[in-house]
Amino acid sequence: MSELDAWGPLAALIGEWEGDEGLDVSFSNERGTIHETPYREKTTMKPFGPVENGTQSLYGLDYRTAAWRGDEENPFHTEVGYWLWDAADGVVMRSFMIPRGSAVMAGGPADPASTRMVMRADCGSEIFGILSNPFLAEKARTSTYEVTVTVHDDGTWSYDETSTIEHARVDDLVSHTDSNRMRRVG
Repeated sequence: MSELDAWGPLAALIGEWEGDEGLDVSFSNERGTIHETPYREKTTMKPFGPVENGTQSLYGLDYRTAAWRGDEENPFHTEVGYWLWDAADGVVMRSFMIPRGSAVMAGGPADPASTRMVMRADCGSEIFGILSNPFLAEKARTSTYEVTVTVHDDGTWSYDETSTIEHARVDDLVSHTDSNRMRRVG
């Protein structure tokens, strides 16, 4: 067994990553419509573990990510959090916070060799849920979140995520999507 086996499917994500194929499709408050925004991002995933919760043992990645539109100096999006692997239960998890006042704990089944992981969270759930500050809960409540992460044979990985938002300025639910392909830089 190699040293990285403890991280299961998360082992492939350890390192420093950059992606310049990002596409954010979301409601633009300035435009009052759905808008596509290309972006570039940087992500760092640092391994830790084990974390012992009684009989549960987790290995994880401490991560930070930031995304920029074009040549912006300041990122338009940042998040911090953890990716966690529970080998005994075959569950992969992602918990993160966004500085506009949202926190997400998403999860789903996986096995140690998974190259495709799907994690989901629902507003109101005590297990794999979504929390928002009072303003967002009233004006742009995220009701569901789902992310699919795919590890590719060329050493890159990609993600496709959808946050379903109940937006006060739109009659129907808004699908806010983000996707990118990440390549190792360190």
